[in-house]
Amino acid sequence: MKKYTDSGKKDTRSGFGAGLTELGKTHPNVVALCADLTGSLKMDAFKANHPERFFQVGIAEANMMGIAAGLTIGGKIPFTGTFANFSTGRVYDQIRQSIAYSHKNVKICASHAGLTLGEDGATHQILEDIGLMKMLPGMTVINTCDYNQTKAATIAIADHHGPVYLRFGRPSVPNFTPENQTFEIGKALQLQEGNDVTIIATGHLVWEALQAAETLHEQGISAEVINIHTIKPLDTEAILNSVRKTGCVVTAEEHNYLGGLGESVSRVLTENLPSPQEFVATQDTFGESGTPAQLMDKYRLNAAAIIRAAVKVIARK
Repeated sequence: MKKYTDSGKKDTRSGFGAGLTELGKTHPNVVALCADLTGSLKMDAFKANHPERFFQVGIAEANMMGIAAGLTIGGKIPFTGTFANFSTGRVYDQIRQSIAYSHKNVKICASHAGLTLGEDGATHQILEDIGLMKMLPGMTVINTCDYNQTKAATIAIADHHGPVYLRFGRPSVPNFTPENQTFEIGKALQLQEGNDVTIIATGHLVWEALQAAETLHEQGISAEVINIHTIKPLDTEAILNSVRKTGCVVTAEEHNYLGGLGESVSRVLTENLPSPQEFVATQDTFGESGTPAQLMDKYRLNAAAIIRAAVKVIARK
């Protein structure tokens, strides 16, 4: 069994900031827009190095999306930055009408996603953003798992033509993927090989899936772990190849089970390979205030929940 090591906990939003800083050096058409959260989005270095390419729009997220759409007409590659709730729910009309409908080359970069926003509470903890964004025609949806992968994804999306939603988080989490990786949009990553159950995870739940697989291995259960960092377009081939071997699947995400990764996997299986599936996700509920660790435990978004789901789904085969 392959062992993964945490090289030191880092927040994924800092991975975005590091990626944006690199793009500032290599991509002269990249511009950045922020809605009064420069420090929170780790955009300070880009602003300092390229003040003429940084636009502080203030607490006016809808205007930010409109400005970003307009900048693409002149050949710029805009990266917008604010909290995930304000990047999607507050500005859905502007994204749909001004960006997605005309396939504008805007990169919507969303921090503080999911329950791990923590103490700010339910009004800020958006758990439906993946569903909102994946339903927009032509929108690419990416949800990264650690600092290194977020940095690589930020760099990669600059060369992808079309609208992208890049989702990342606030808390420090294990940093375990390769430092100088190449990020391939739409290509799942098999992190563990297994024969008894497939665990498909995204975002912060990828590390939890790896921890679950270790415990299951000790119990004599062989779990295959797949990191789905791109929810749209979905790597259906990787999903089907794995589930053909294991016969069942657990999906794990920091998102509502309605509309998220789990539903996308269910569609693939229903159309091609009907198989037992269990969902580790929030159960059609809002969040609440608390530390990230407390909330992940209460809402059962952790390794223990993945283990329970794996045992349950194996019994259904």
